[in-house]
Amino acid sequence: MSRKRSLSGIKPTADPHIGNYLAMIRPAIELQDSYDAFYFVADYHALTSTHDSDAMRRHCYDITATFLAFGLDPQRAVFWRQSDVPEVCELTWVLSCMTSMGLLDRAHAYKAAKDRGEAGSINHGVFAYPVLMAADILLYDSDVVPVGKDQVQHIEMARDMAQRCNHSFGDGTLKLPEASVRSDVHTIIGTDGRKMSKSYGNTIPVFLPPKKLRKACMGITTDSTPMEEAKDPDTCTVFALYRLFADAPQQAELAALYRGGNFGYGNAKQYLFEAMDKHFSPARERYLSLRADETALEAVLSDGAERARAVAQPVLDRVRQRIGLGRRGGLPS
Repeated sequence: MSRKRSLSGIKPTADPHIGNYLAMIRPAIELQDSYDAFYFVADYHALTSTHDSDAMRRHCYDITATFLAFGLDPQRAVFWRQSDVPEVCELTWVLSCMTSMGLLDRAHAYKAAKDRGEAGSINHGVFAYPVLMAADILLYDSDVVPVGKDQVQHIEMARDMAQRCNHSFGDGTLKLPEASVRSDVHTIIGTDGRKMSKSYGNTIPVFLPPKKLRKACMGITTDSTPMEEAKDPDTCTVFALYRLFADAPQQAELAALYRGGNFGYGNAKQYLFEAMDKHFSPARERYLSLRADETALEAVLSDGAERARAVAQPVLDRVRQRIGLGRRGGLPS
């Protein structure tokens, strides 16, 4: 019996941070043991904001080395660069012609841009982002897409587009995916107390060298409670991050120090630094070694693209035949 296919992607727009790691990278790698795992570096998506070719290439390799360092096995999982599979662009156009402006107008990212008064200045890629994302998912006959709660709308929109195609051209034209929402992955708090996000500039990259990692931890925003007074660990950003890298006894120990008084936030930040450094140090060493060999990273991406296209091409051929594009039965040999 064939395994279900899991698909996910990550944009190469900056150094991967602990929010990326906990919410997407680690869960994705865990799924390679039980799913037909398909993961891609979403460089087409990154074009909405990254217009520096050197940075784009650099971040694509950074992401690839990161996944490998954390345990992705390119023999078990298919890992590729989005732009190496041109079929996704053709399916994006097909879906665009089946998608109403009203649906895209309700997308969270576009609504947020309108609320900020940016609707007239954002590029078309931002507005059409959900269509490309739907093509990413539907092109590979994906069964499940692991997402956070804030990303469920994208899966719902992909299903809507697939249903429109199926209604017009027959059941089975496109496979309807399901969202897989991990209940154990919560919002990761950034250094300023808001959700960790590249756009807020409040992230902690996973592979910072120890000195820079400690500096990042020491820069976390805290309140002005004097050191001698008791503190509430449940309302502290430092403790919220510490819980992600410490076991239950370690959490209880630090919580007791918070509540006991005569314990400063600087001490708590040192606890956090040590826990994070211990957690990421082995993968950091592997990452540095992997990142130094771009030829090997390119080989992983190229092999993944070939395997991804082997799945994508039959799906696109099926869609083309259903909607009437090209010759019936394909081009002559």
